[in-house]
Amino acid sequence: MQNIKSFTSISLKQMNKVKLMNRMDRKYWFRADTLNAILEEVKDDYYVLEINGVRNMPYATSYFDTSKSAMFTAHHNGKLNRYKIRKRKYEISDLGFLEIKFKNNKGRTIKKRIPTDTDSMDFSKEEQSFINDSSPYKAEYLKFSLQNRFNRLTLVNKNYKERCTIDVDLEFFYNGNRMSLSDIAIVEIKTDANAKSSPLYKALRDYRLRSSGFSKYCIGKSLLDNDLKKNAFKPKLRFIEKTLKTIKRTS
Repeated sequence: MQNIKSFTSISLKQMNKVKLMNRMDRKYWFRADTLNAILEEVKDDYYVLEINGVRNMPYATSYFDTSKSAMFTAHHNGKLNRYKIRKRKYEISDLGFLEIKFKNNKGRTIKKRIPTDTDSMDFSKEEQSFINDSSPYKAEYLKFSLQNRFNRLTLVNKNYKERCTIDVDLEFFYNGNRMSLSDIAIVEIKTDANAKSSPLYKALRDYRLRSSGFSKYCIGKSLLDNDLKKNAFKPKLRFIEKTLKTIKRTS
């Protein structure tokens, strides 16, 4: 992503003006080699988050689910009012959070989080109470389900009403297996308003890229857990496997 050097930087403190914990999301995913041209089109419209001189920042996420993968199944079956529960480490800032994402039947994503020890796959008493109070799931029945790692670029609209994330170098880990989707870029436009006013939305449209859901958790589980029903995700899996031909799997 050579073009990211031409963006004006913004600090984490400044970016926090645009928290958007209750937001509308619009996702896109496509070949990463298209990314530089898209960034060139929007470089004057956005700041880029920079921490300690780093702009492309590493993230690590551990997901939790029930023994029967209830959260995966809810998403697979198209259920609205669904949840994801995860521990995420923001490696540059060395911060970790236990996060609960709730997508309601209006399409809004609401996120709650508390600080956590991301090295532990267990929940403290405070974390158990947080999960029990903020979701329909009981912490005692949740277990580690998937890990992913990726690098993230965060753009902030200069009007401070929109935040966009661009994820690359995505890897999944489960049950001793690793899967790399290194040539895919995942773009998410996060706003309180209609994303169609977004300069990035317009640039993506110019490249004939259409919004399409991409749940890292569900795609990762579908690729690495052969015991799960995954019919609803097969079109995406076929696109990944046959069109992009970027999957690298190691055991």
